[in-house]
Amino acid sequence: MNSQTFAKITMRVYLALFLAYMLLPLAIMGGAGLNNTRFPSVYPWVGITDRWFIDLWNDQRMWGSVRNTTWVALAVVFISVPIGTAAAILLNSVKPKVRSFLYGFMVAPILTPGAVIGISTLLFWNSFGVSAGLYLSVLGQVSFVAAYVMLLVLARLQSFDPGLEEAALDLGASHGQVIRRILVPHLYPAIGAGAIIAFFQSVENFNVTLFTRGNSDTLTVYVGSKIRSGITPTINALALLLIVVTVICAVTYEVLRRRAEKRAAALVVAED
Repeated sequence: MNSQTFAKITMRVYLALFLAYMLLPLAIMGGAGLNNTRFPSVYPWVGITDRWFIDLWNDQRMWGSVRNTTWVALAVVFISVPIGTAAAILLNSVKPKVRSFLYGFMVAPILTPGAVIGISTLLFWNSFGVSAGLYLSVLGQVSFVAAYVMLLVLARLQSFDPGLEEAALDLGASHGQVIRRILVPHLYPAIGAGAIIAFFQSVENFNVTLFTRGNSDTLTVYVGSKIRSGITPTINALALLLIVVTVICAVTYEVLRRRAEKRAAALVVAED
């Protein structure tokens, strides 16, 4: 066996182990939502049942937490995307020495533990007489989610040609027109990716939400409370549904992307 063959075999074994490490826990978790047993497990396998999905459907607290989670996530996206985009544009336009300081200052919330952000948000707004609630969860999450958006937009700005701005200004365009018609269209892919990341970062957030939510539930808090009070396979049924929805969205995106590439390639051939 030569070195090249050994390297290929090693890579395939590593890939198989990596996929098993990533996917096997998801398969076990989803299988527990189908097993007809009181405790979430796949062994011993009693039989397939839909009782846990029915219990999940009838759980009004869960549906309320889903609505709250969706509302909070959309609000976080609505606030974080403009703030993160503006921060990236600002960082890209200032002097290098100032940029280093501002960059560290703006990225710091990502490195701060969620519990610290949650407690700080609660104490800060309580000093102004603002009680806990989902709106505080939004503000607490925005404080670090906006940094993710900033990093994505800042990376996209590295491929932007400043000469386009100068040319537009020389031709009589205002700074507002340059931003709206030249800069922002170039940033659309990063802004879209930032919006998606902001949404899912908000959905999965637990620590900040736990300290700021007041008496309202979100999906992560609901799952955490179920674990403390005695977990049932309804949580596994919920996880299986989330996995299915994620896979469907990923497959749909990939199909649409390939169709768009085929249309673009067909247009290029037609033009030639």
